[in-house]
Amino acid sequence: MQLEDAELLQLFKQDATKEKAFTDIVKKYQEKIYWHVRRMVIDHDDANDVLQNVFIKVWKALTNFREDSQLYTWLYKIATNECLTFLDQKKRKGSISLDEIESGLSNKIKADEGFDAKKLEWRLQLAIQQLPEKQRLVFNLRYYDEMPYEEMSQVLGTSEGALKASYHHAAKKIEEFIKNGD
Repeated sequence: MQLEDAELLQLFKQDATKEKAFTDIVKKYQEKIYWHVRRMVIDHDDANDVLQNVFIKVWKALTNFREDSQLYTWLYKIATNECLTFLDQKKRKGSISLDEIESGLSNKIKADEGFDAKKLEWRLQLAIQQLPEKQRLVFNLRYYDEMPYEEMSQVLGTSEGALKASYHHAAKKIEEFIKNGD
């Protein structure tokens, strides 16, 4: 049986139950956060590295979590920031452009042993990789994670109206990509 977030946070604040509470938080959210990260960085090993950094940051900062937002929202915000930092470091480390990173991500999708360009789910993944970073992030949070705009606004620090517009533009671009067979 999974405990509610409030109970887990209370247990985390007590020295005797701190580690068990953290382990339970990781178990509860690890898979959701992993897939959020994986959709941004594409590569499984990169996603695991980013996920590990996310939970290290969570461990260090959880004591100071003010509970202004839901734990889930806070975790997504940390994960999102870690993804953006990872992609930025990758860009700087190789002094390559964002376009090259994005085409590299597309190439990783194409290199997957199950890849079939005729299948819709693969076309969707390729289409998503063509989106600008912010639109890709908004699309993934809304489409895959079914995150409400209000919560997304807290995670990304952007107005709900701007997020709705980003999602709409992203969906149109994906539709065009799939329709035109780019």
